[in-house]
Amino acid sequence: MRVAILPIGVVDKAATENVRIELCKVIPKTFCVVLENVIPIPQGAYSSTRHQYNSSRILAKMPDFVENCDAELVLGITDVDLYVLHLNFVFGEAECPGRFAIISLSRLRPEFFGQPPDRALFHERSVKEAVHEIGHTLGLHHCHNPKCVMFFSNSLLDTDRKASTFCEMCYPLVMKRISVG
Repeated sequence: MRVAILPIGVVDKAATENVRIELCKVIPKTFCVVLENVIPIPQGAYSSTRHQYNSSRILAKMPDFVENCDAELVLGITDVDLYVLHLNFVFGEAECPGRFAIISLSRLRPEFFGQPPDRALFHERSVKEAVHEIGHTLGLHHCHNPKCVMFFSNSLLDTDRKASTFCEMCYPLVMKRISVG
């Protein structure tokens, strides 16, 4: 399976590269590449009342920027704070199942919440959210196992508690989707 990582706006290159490397380790039979082009954050995605960006609007525009990309899946990575209607924020969003997903690095940084920077923790959280959203593109829904990467993260406590890997129930589903795809 080929996964293209699409930078959206100004994005932390080290975090993006770490996600690329770790996705290949966590998801079997996967080759990841970071696309050269950095796309702008689509106009109309910003909400001046929320001071956040609507992830659904960004997700909808992603296909316009990867027309010649031969990857089966495209993961957008941005550094802006994301939301969807009826939620205060999201770490990411994906088509389920589908080809496109997006994650935000913004709230994954400890300093977002006034804590000291912790690069290792930030990279770990970024990988977990990337794997989670790729899982959705493969058709997986949220898992009830709090240690599974597919567990819904309502807060960073949930993200920090879960692993970056799929549980024994979700892993066979991933393998089935990858083998069929």
